[in-house]
Amino acid sequence: MLEELGGKFHSAQALLKRLNPRARFVAGEHIRVPNILGAEQATRAQTGAVKIVVSKKKSVLMVYDREGQVIFYAPVTSGSKHDPLPFGNWVITDVVRNPTYNYNPDLFWDADQADSKVKIAAGPNNPVGVVWMGINVPHYGIHGTPEAGEIGHSASHGCVRMTNWDATRVADLVKDGTPVVFEE
Repeated sequence: MLEELGGKFHSAQALLKRLNPRARFVAGEHIRVPNILGAEQATRAQTGAVKIVVSKKKSVLMVYDREGQVIFYAPVTSGSKHDPLPFGNWVITDVVRNPTYNYNPDLFWDADQADSKVKIAAGPNNPVGVVWMGINVPHYGIHGTPEAGEIGHSASHGCVRMTNWDATRVADLVKDGTPVVFEE
């Protein structure tokens, strides 16, 4: 229940517990949560993203509008020493909501080669979360994550990971062909 509430209200489970020290987090119980409606409505009002820029150094993703103004900003985890972010100019090739994840050990340097390929069902705990935005580099994309608390604190296998709620917002702003810039 706490995991679901954390995703719905864009909050760490620890924050929800601090806001509700006596709560049992059961159905029908009244709890305090952050007011996220204003931010969500403002983001939905923005349309026509022109460009996404991901800064590896700053660990952020920014979405720009036609006037060059930042209309969305979020922390991300991008690339690693073993799987670096592919710096340069790319484009969004597809936006998939509730994607299945096709695990292939041949694609990971740290995988146990005894592992077999497997398809992981869609859902918030899927390795790519609730949204996959592919780019025109095979096996690379921008996506959600089942571990929101690790954003900015861990490495990725080359992709750009963000919280499920931030990935959903970005997916609402982009379409196939939206330019993506990965910079140092």
